[in-house]
Amino acid sequence: MKKQTLGFTLIELIVVILILGILAAVAAPKFANLTGSARAAALNGLRAAVMSASTLANALQVASGLASNVSVTIEGSPVTMANAYPQAAAGGIDAAVRFDATTFTASGSNPMNFLVTNATNTAQCVFTYTAATTGPATISAIVNTAGC
Repeated sequence: MKKQTLGFTLIELIVVILILGILAAVAAPKFANLTGSARAAALNGLRAAVMSASTLANALQVASGLASNVSVTIEGSPVTMANAYPQAAAGGIDAAVRFDATTFTASGSNPMNFLVTNATNTAQCVFTYTAATTGPATISAIVNTAGC
């Protein structure tokens, strides 16, 4: 009489666990820096939002026929303007753009720095907004996304 076995042998289970362990050891480092990449992507998104808000405030002021230093109202919030663009100070560009205050921090005055609050190196994971003087306002590139 032949004995039928159901299930897996101990050797087969150990081999499968060993293969899964090797795969986890190889794949884990690839996922280790996902938070830094996510912070850098979020900061790039905020940078684009700041550009758009600056352009929108300028367009709103021009379309309304207002003088270049007169405040405009965007979504119920007054935005102080200088040379037809939002100022690089509190109540200026930070009022024109909406961002999560727990994720990002806006500080300084001309230039105003926007940074990721929980970045590993906030001096690198930052961009600046400089108020307009003769031409449009300028927005710097992110210093170094490796610091995010």
